[in-house]
Amino acid sequence: MRVLVTGGCGFIGANLVPRLAAAGWQVRVLDNEILGHRDHLDGFAGEFVHGDIRDPAALDLALDGVDAVVHLAADTRVIESIADPVFNFDVNVVGSFRLIEAMRARGIRRLVNASTGGAIIGDATPPVHEGMVPNPIAPYGATKLAVEGLCSAWSGSYGFSALSLRFANVYGPRSYHKGSVVAAFFRRIAEGQPLIVHGDGEQVRDFVFVDDLCDGIMSGIAHEQSGVLQLGSGVPVSVNALIDAMRQVVAPERIDVEYRPARTGEIERTWCDVSRARAVLGYAPDTSLADGLARTWAWFRARRDG
Repeated sequence: MRVLVTGGCGFIGANLVPRLAAAGWQVRVLDNEILGHRDHLDGFAGEFVHGDIRDPAALDLALDGVDAVVHLAADTRVIESIADPVFNFDVNVVGSFRLIEAMRARGIRRLVNASTGGAIIGDATPPVHEGMVPNPIAPYGATKLAVEGLCSAWSGSYGFSALSLRFANVYGPRSYHKGSVVAAFFRRIAEGQPLIVHGDGEQVRDFVFVDDLCDGIMSGIAHEQSGVLQLGSGVPVSVNALIDAMRQVVAPERIDVEYRPARTGEIERTWCDVSRARAVLGYAPDTSLADGLARTWAWFRARRDG
């Protein structure tokens, strides 16, 4: 199996690519290295293409001879998408369209697309699941829903095996540059700064460890499914409970918290039902929050002290 990973230098890609290579798959990475860098891949020996998913020349090089694509490249920042929806649309929708059209031109019809759960469903009574009516409340969620629509249409019209995986809040090692909550909190702890919480901290999220998520992605490639599946832990955790769990992990280091007003476009409560992914992919997110946080903090601490 020859696999292209777009956005492979990002946090999830940096965890996924070495695992794909270790499993014996031939891996090529396409990344513009704006947010990630090839050095994050820990000596990855496969092929690397420096380029953007919106660039036809880069897609020509990256797609040559591959059998399947894992599409991770995206602008995933919710608040920034509100400030600049044009850029978010260009990267996520236009870039994805150019990718799948370039795949179609080459007869490559096996795609695993990274999507999102809560941002697509919007404010709804959790747990969110694949049968819910989408109602995004920020441009980011709208663009990811649009890409899911492209995947569905290309499956129906052109025989693609296109599976969109709706990720929950992913955390784990190699996430120092990420703006997601666990990475942002551990980064501030490592730098001796207070944690910033927008709202009262009772907002609820689903936190999934990156190794569990990578298992789901690899299973998605192998199963050749189409449609949409939720990937998360299935466990609701408030931000305040997350901070309490972090205190146990980082002790005796001190954690101070600064609460600020809630931000427009952020969902109050969301977690996901992963039962369909369990049935279809054999997905088994069995890393506890305590264990996942301990492994993540060990990586952050080694990076700080090394």
